Amino acid sequence: MIDPTARISPTATIAPDAEIGPYAIVGDHSSVGSGTRVMAHAIIGPWTTIGENNAIHYGAVVGHDPQDFGYRGDESYVKIGSGNIIREYATIHRGNRAGTTTVIGDGNFFMIQSHVAHNCEIGNNIILAGGALLAGHVTVEDRAIISGNCVVHQFCRIGRFAMMRGLSRTSRDVPPFCIMDETHTVKSLNLVGLRRNGFDAKRVRALKNAFLILFRSGLNMQNALEQVEAELEVTDDVQELLVFIRASKRGVCFGEGSAIADFE
Repeated sequence: MIDPTARISPTATIAPDAEIGPYAIVGDHSSVGSGTRVMAHAIIGPWTTIGENNAIHYGAVVGHDPQDFGYRGDESYVKIGSGNIIREYATIHRGNRAGTTTVIGDGNFFMIQSHVAHNCEIGNNIILAGGALLAGHVTVEDRAIISGNCVVHQFCRIGRFAMMRGLSRTSRDVPPFCIMDETHTVKSLNLVGLRRNGFDAKRVRALKNAFLILFRSGLNMQNALEQVEAELEVTDDVQELLVFIRASKRGVCFGEGSAIADFE
């Protein structure tokens, strides 16, 4: 299962049924789990742990040094779960300081030439489309979609079931359940995504009501949060949205035509 042209560090651990393709490289102190395929010319850097049943396609680079002037070659990590697809020339970098980790969950799809920078935390069942770029320390929650050629500033958070439309960019947190477009502007709820993931009409209606106050009323975010809690039924989904906004350190994306929704 290991091509004779592959270069495997003597300190690496390869599961007996893992596949390592032609001219692939697996670096020092790394491990490749059962059922994982590392295809031709892919590179697994040092201190990288890859779980089971992943597919790492041609030319992908997983676990290379972080792009950070402050990095001094210290031991840092990438940890990848199971069932991920990492397509051609996608890049995932290790933590930027000793002992830190870039974490990838399960069932994610990283399309061609997408990039996950140092210290990012990626949940489960996320799509990072072609050319999408995540700067350092970005958090992406479960089932978010980051479309083609999107850019995300360092330390931003992308909420659960959120979607960034193609070519959009954000230096603010993208709230869960929402669609963001252009420059950190919330356009609507991600209705198609919610319905595909089993949200019934009652759950969607509760989110719609909260969305209108938070992102269409023109209120500043503090007043909008208080109005939602005073006037609406705060379901579990609505509570998740409110908690996400209140936890923001960078401020959340603002609604189209509304006052800027800072909450810092």
